[in-house]
Amino acid sequence: MNYEKFCNQLIELVGGKENIQSVTNCMTRLRFKLNNRSLAKTEEIKELPDVIDVVSNDVAYQVIIGTQVQDIRPEINQILGLSGEGNQSEPAEKENFVTMALRVLSEAMGPILIPIMAAGLLAGILSLLSLTGLVSAESSTYMILDAIRQSVFFFLPVLIAISFGRQLGVNEYLAVTIALTMMSETINGAAGLDFLGLKLPETTYSNSFFPIILSIIFMKYVGKALEKLIPKAMQYFFNPVLTLIITLPVTLILFGPLGMYIGDGLNFVFDFIGGTFGNWMVVMLYAALQPFLITIGAGNFIIPIFMNSYATLGYDPVFTAAWIVSDIAVCGAVMGYFFRSKDKKQKQLFGTTAFSAFMGVTEPAVYGVFVKYRRPYIAVMIGGGLGGLFAGLMNVVGYAPVSLFGIASFIGESNYRNFYMMVIAVIIGFVGAAVAAFILGIPDDEKIKEKQVEPVGSNAEAVTKLLIKAPVKGKNVALSNVNDKAFSSSALGKGLGIEPEEDTIHAPVNGEIVSLFPTNHAIGIKTEYGVELLIHIGINTVELEGQYFESFVKQGDKVSVGDAILKADMAGIRNAGYDPVVITVITNTADYLDVLPTSDPSLNNNEDCLTVVV
Repeated sequence: MNYEKFCNQLIELVGGKENIQSVTNCMTRLRFKLNNRSLAKTEEIKELPDVIDVVSNDVAYQVIIGTQVQDIRPEINQILGLSGEGNQSEPAEKENFVTMALRVLSEAMGPILIPIMAAGLLAGILSLLSLTGLVSAESSTYMILDAIRQSVFFFLPVLIAISFGRQLGVNEYLAVTIALTMMSETINGAAGLDFLGLKLPETTYSNSFFPIILSIIFMKYVGKALEKLIPKAMQYFFNPVLTLIITLPVTLILFGPLGMYIGDGLNFVFDFIGGTFGNWMVVMLYAALQPFLITIGAGNFIIPIFMNSYATLGYDPVFTAAWIVSDIAVCGAVMGYFFRSKDKKQKQLFGTTAFSAFMGVTEPAVYGVFVKYRRPYIAVMIGGGLGGLFAGLMNVVGYAPVSLFGIASFIGESNYRNFYMMVIAVIIGFVGAAVAAFILGIPDDEKIKEKQVEPVGSNAEAVTKLLIKAPVKGKNVALSNVNDKAFSSSALGKGLGIEPEEDTIHAPVNGEIVSLFPTNHAIGIKTEYGVELLIHIGINTVELEGQYFESFVKQGDKVSVGDAILKADMAGIRNAGYDPVVITVITNTADYLDVLPTSDPSLNNNEDCLTVVV
């Protein structure tokens, strides 16, 4: 176990074994399903040497690692005692249907991508071998190797059955049995079939995508119903066969046609867009915006769309070309920074992440460079947008889902123009992003003030996060629970509340008093880094007209962390019928990537309560 120490550290920091329901992975990230996300120590996880970043959204708690995730995830599962892709125990908190669907779709797509990408790359290699004459397309060698590619797409329902069955807690072998039955000679594409006198539509299930997904979802609910209806002593014998004989007819009668209608509907949408506006618009937008989708962990959501295109059309008119152009634009943007930077450490970062992006893995560049400097997003919008625009206008289509190294697959069956146009689009994307990044420059590069991963107060030359101390001792109150809509809605900025246990308010940062209300119930502080804080004592306490409040500072004063700045008679405020909660918000939250409140239930005024992610 090469990553045993790292895995144990990570398990502890996400809240321990008992807080983990399941662990899955895509090409570069671990996706945790946690019982309680507030137990995860996100900032500490980010400090681990193998971690690039952490993304937490409605889909999953995602730890970005890199391509070594393929080795790390099995080790974590071994330590946790989980088999396969994760633990199929019921979630501690009930998920709504949309959240569950997005999570399952995202997590189930990752494993399927591995053989699909391999088949796509193989298609590119075979195209090159055939083009150069090294291997004839009519030879047995070519046909044997091509059988791998054909099998991956022909038996796609089987791969989907395994992955979705695993994610939904359905017996994988029963799921595969349904998929194989759908693809059998008796059913697949057969005409004139009926079930108990009910005529079945002629449906081709090989290469299909949606029918098997609908079938596995239905199978999950059939299994749950049978567990309630069948006595436990008889479930082992009867539940599997009943699951199959109930699921299969419903699939053939309902889900097969419905899945095909969904696929045809998607094709109609893109035909309409192409006929009305042109596919170039979608290709351009996706090539320009893909890094944003990666940042929020939504990169897998296009998979059903382009897989449906391959299954029904035999090619993808939009996304394959777009993501390759976008990937190479990411590489170009980081290379632009590589040539612009004069700092050796930066050059090493830009060089390694550029190589990773060139290989088709862009997360290290996105989380290691883009999130940090922001301007590369603009560079990719320019370069990727131009490359995507060209590919779209030239009607470039993908014949296999591949990365840059499978670009030869764009030849298809002797479609050399398609290949040449794709090569030009890739060049435009790379050069455009590289030049744009070079011109946009690295923020404060000359003064070496790019934000390093160090907290304020260290001897580091600059920062990526600013730590805000608690202004008063007391109990942590989530901002959303504060009884004031202006604060609870975060309209005034992100932050937190503290139920005070003392009367003195201390400066949470080094900075300047930029505002002090005449009633002394609220005070504004600006730090040397530009962070603007508002400390507001109590709800509607302005009505007290300064009673119970005393100020130790005036506007324009400089303060240091821990200095006493205000005093409030908390008991008097309570007795007057007011809530004395002390609210601290970052009023210029929009200037930063995020403001993260601590999850500690109680705070002292020498403890960090907010992290401003620069």
